[in-house]
Amino acid sequence: MSEILGLGEIRLGLSASDKSDALRQCGALLVAAGAATQAYADAMFDRELQVSTYMGEGVAIPHGTNESRDEIIAAKLGFLQFPEGVDWDGNIVHVCIPIASRTDEHVDILASLAEVLMDPEAAETLRTTNDPEAVLRLLGAVN
Repeated sequence: MSEILGLGEIRLGLSASDKSDALRQCGALLVAAGAATQAYADAMFDRELQVSTYMGEGVAIPHGTNESRDEIIAAKLGFLQFPEGVDWDGNIVHVCIPIASRTDEHVDILASLAEVLMDPEAAETLRTTNDPEAVLRLLGAVN
C-alpha cells in the first residue's frame, strides 16, 4: 500500500481559505506526486459541481470526473489535514483524501478510513495529529 499512500503524500497542519483553495491543494499534491496531470486536478472542480465529495465525519474525498480518468498517470492517494476546518458547502472538512485511480487499488485504504471514522478517538487523531506515521498506521498503509 505504501506506493498508493506514502509519507510524501501526507500534508498536516494546513489551512485553506475555502473549499476551492482546499481543492487546489489536493490537485497540486496529486500532480506533484506524479499521479495525475493538471487536467485531472482541474476536473476535481467539475466533479464537485456534479456531486459533493464530502463523505461525512469531517472528511472529503476529492477526485476527478469519469471523463478525466485518462489524465491519471499512477494510482495515488493524498492526505491533507486542515485542523481549523474548511467550509465544504455547509459542512466542515478537516481531512481531504484526494484520489487518482483508474481501478480499485485505493479501496483497502478507504475501507480502513471508514473503520477509523467509526472510532471517535482514531478519527480525532486523523484530524489533529502532527505525526505522518500515525496517519499511515491508522489507514493501514503500513504494517
